[in-house]
Amino acid sequence: MSKLIQAIRGMNDITPDETAYWRVLENTIVQTIISYGYQQIRFPIVEKTELFARSIGEVTDIVEKEMYTFEDRNGDSLTLRPEGTASCVRAAIQNGLLHHQTQRLWYTGPMFRYERPQKGRYRQFHQVGVEAFGMDGPDIDAELIIMTARIWRQLGLTDLELQINSLGSTECRENYRTLLVDYFGRHQKSLDEDSQRRLHRNPLRILDSKNPAMQALIEDAPKLQEHLDEDASQHFEGLKTLLDAVNIQYQINPRLVRGLDYYNKTVFEWVTTQLGAQGTVCAGGRYDGLVVQLGGKPSAAAGFAMGIERLVELAKHNLVLENMPHVYLVLVGDTSVVAGRVLAETLRAGLPNLRMISHCGGGSFKSQFKRADKSGAQLALIIGEDEASSQTVSLKYLRQDQAQQTIAQDELVVVLKKYFQI
Repeated sequence: MSKLIQAIRGMNDITPDETAYWRVLENTIVQTIISYGYQQIRFPIVEKTELFARSIGEVTDIVEKEMYTFEDRNGDSLTLRPEGTASCVRAAIQNGLLHHQTQRLWYTGPMFRYERPQKGRYRQFHQVGVEAFGMDGPDIDAELIIMTARIWRQLGLTDLELQINSLGSTECRENYRTLLVDYFGRHQKSLDEDSQRRLHRNPLRILDSKNPAMQALIEDAPKLQEHLDEDASQHFEGLKTLLDAVNIQYQINPRLVRGLDYYNKTVFEWVTTQLGAQGTVCAGGRYDGLVVQLGGKPSAAAGFAMGIERLVELAKHNLVLENMPHVYLVLVGDTSVVAGRVLAETLRAGLPNLRMISHCGGGSFKSQFKRADKSGAQLALIIGEDEASSQTVSLKYLRQDQAQQTIAQDELVVVLKKYFQI
């Protein structure tokens, strides 16, 4: 016997009993996003490595440690996308979607990072992302956050906390960066290896360190909120005013810097305590300089991404599944197979929302009924030799105590439509 080939560690199969939850959750999210006027964009899973090195930042864990990068047969360095924003911006620029235009875009699909697999963190994971271009006020930041809050309500999630912060403009970030380099430089012996490496290249990332030994040092570091310029301060105050107006609760987290270099001004995360260490289920913010950084004309931009695996874990008990078949078509005898196939397609044409399994593969009446019951269907439709010749069908109720009945096949659409309210 050949050795079983298994899936790559951290890249998981999603079996039918799980995909039912995924479909309901994804449909709920997408319908809410569409209701705000966002349109779908699709882009490749593989991009040039340079795209992510230039956008995410070379001194980030993603670029330094986590990307799946390889050379193709032409010697070009390619990478499986570790996130969606850079690809979305690249696609929008390349296809002429941004110049003198506003755009509201969304996407979904797998992302890839070489991380240590654990609950809520996988090497292939799935996101729904939203990006908005051409709007520079806090109103679009607020819209993104308000939209996510509506999605949580639709999913029945009540224990998510919104954390917000402002990273300021490019200018005040540079000034703040100088303060951080000076502060942490005076305590360089207390920095761990990662932080020492980031000190002169990306000191803001030190604030995001999870090393317990450094928390007191980080807590005493200069606060970015105290060094925002007037424009960034007004933008942040405008965001808070809009969130207050629609009663969205939030916490200001001065250490929230996000792990990607392209953010400026607003950053936010929705977090939970129910998923252990992997508590962030949605995160985003503004990235006004990224479009120019990737070769486009200046364009304001903001967006977010949410993790599907983590949301399924949180919302699973709230999701109402609609994956069970309404009916199972039992076919007994040679002539019934042809008659049943004709009837099945007639029903599907007349009732597009009917979920029906038409039995295939033969078998006794008893074995077919076992399959019908196991399928979860509410009704068994029976066609034997007698029903086939008389153009009738027998209805057996599988989930309630009601007598079996026989009706004409041409009445079946009306009967099923009324019974299932479809």
